Amino acid sequence: MTKRSAEERRRLIADHVVEQGTATGAALARLTGVSLMTVHRDLDDLARQGVLRRFRGGASALPSTVFESSLDYRLGVNTAEKNAVARAAAALVEPGMSVMLDDSTTVLVMAGLLVDLAPLTVVTNARRVLDVFTGCEGIRLIALGGEYSRTHDSFLGMPCVEAVEALSVDLVAVSTSALDARTAYHQEQDVVLVKRAMLTSAATKVMLMDHTKLARTALHRVGPVGDLDHLVVDDGADAELLGKLRERTRVTVAAVAP
Repeated sequence: MTKRSAEERRRLIADHVVEQGTATGAALARLTGVSLMTVHRDLDDLARQGVLRRFRGGASALPSTVFESSLDYRLGVNTAEKNAVARAAAALVEPGMSVMLDDSTTVLVMAGLLVDLAPLTVVTNARRVLDVFTGCEGIRLIALGGEYSRTHDSFLGMPCVEAVEALSVDLVAVSTSALDARTAYHQEQDVVLVKRAMLTSAATKVMLMDHTKLARTALHRVGPVGDLDHLVVDDGADAELLGKLRERTRVTVAAVAP
């Protein structure tokens, strides 16, 4: 068998943890055919890059109240729900609008549904959203810079916040990792600061959430549900929670395709 390079081995480890959610060091050593010590060094390197998080004896790509999972992991989960929510949110956008899009996976799906709505001005801090619109005729594309985050594949930090604060757009579409009946949350301070600035910058504030993120909290508060103009969720959301949310904002429930 051809010996893998360190980069190939780490990619294999990352792919396996992302696919499975969690993995022990021993299982990864068997998978890659290297020593447990080498696997732990690889896991430390991947954790520093934000691809996964370490726990004693292994690693995880799953989110917690203080850790957000990597973009690659999130892209592969709840795809039907995200597609439904993204379609419903995209219906709020009209040609000629200025739209700000965050770095969430649900908004990334929404971005792909907007390419035919030219003329449109799109503002984003997400590298993959930029890729969606690059070369699209009639799309004015504004990139928000900052410190690059490998975990989110986007630009964050104070330079990004200041760039957002200099703009005023018709509509912003964001998602976040947790929401209860009153408040939206996220695990990471830098992400929260950018999302808050984005929500403040827009005339119409839209939040996209699949049902697995509901009735949850995380370390940092993004803002009150009542500040949103639209909350778009899928039909897996709990009916009692939906009733409480409707007391605070306009809620759209998107049907998930069978």
